Amino acid sequence: MTVKLSKAEKKVKYDKKLCRMLDEYSKVLIALADNVGSNQLQNIRKGLRGDSIVLMGKNTLIRRCIKVHAEKSGNQAYLSLLPLLVGNVGLIFTKGDLKEVSEEVAKYKVGAPARVGLVAPIDVVVPPGNTGLDPSQTSFFQVLNIPTKINKGTVEIITPVELIKKGDKVGSSEAALLAKLGIRPFSYGLVVQSVYEDGSVFSPEVLDLTEDDLIEKFSAGLSMVTSLSLAISYPTLAAAPHMFINAYKNVLAVAIATDYTYPQAEKVKEYLKDPTKFAVSAAPAASVTPAASTAPAAAVEEKKEEPAEESDEDMGFSLFD
Repeated sequence: MTVKLSKAEKKVKYDKKLCRMLDEYSKVLIALADNVGSNQLQNIRKGLRGDSIVLMGKNTLIRRCIKVHAEKSGNQAYLSLLPLLVGNVGLIFTKGDLKEVSEEVAKYKVGAPARVGLVAPIDVVVPPGNTGLDPSQTSFFQVLNIPTKINKGTVEIITPVELIKKGDKVGSSEAALLAKLGIRPFSYGLVVQSVYEDGSVFSPEVLDLTEDDLIEKFSAGLSMVTSLSLAISYPTLAAAPHMFINAYKNVLAVAIATDYTYPQAEKVKEYLKDPTKFAVSAAPAASVTPAASTAPAAAVEEKKEEPAEESDEDMGFSLFD
């Protein structure tokens, strides 16, 4: 036989549960839970079971529990969660990878019809095609300025129609039309709005950053620091190589313009006196093909054989003598 708890007892039990989670977990996802049903939330809890726990509750109660826990434990880090507890939100405490947990939460989305007065989270476009409705419904489409035609005894939409724009409220006519067509344009689930980890709060988009993205951002920041340092002549580790190179260029320019010289500048002066040294030499010997290398050798052999024939004729001998 279950014993019913009073409201005060339920609050005490909830407070103990939340304080225990604050002690055990250092990572929290703050998720918006608008239009999320109880069955859907139960499925999310099952999917996250193991390393993550979904905790829902009144924002005022959660704020009070966090403040009291911070005073008792001396851990002020969780106070950064207080500004995030606005609207219908829930806390997902986790020990797993934040990105994996966020992706798992995003899987549990359920299609929902367009209800009257609901703010559309996306644009709703009615596709062209046969609606399966009888011709008596034509006037209904005319009210919404949807071009139609009668095809084989049913109403057919001719062109795609943008019925509802993102951010607009759903009207009664739009909701009725979508219901007749069997279109459930919206999908709802827990939407991660903020991420808490060891006292730091950041946007969930940070979880999608890869190592290449971090390297690119670091390189961009390093380039900005280098440019600023060079512009104001303030030495930094990033700008030091460029400063040394620029200084060497200045010294080299002075050596070229005057009689002052040093070993590294002599070679440059030598090239400037004789520009032909800048010319690139002919193709290297390694690039010569085997056929080309054998041809001169054959020619040499032929040249060597010719004097032998001439010497026989000079001596006056013949093959039949």
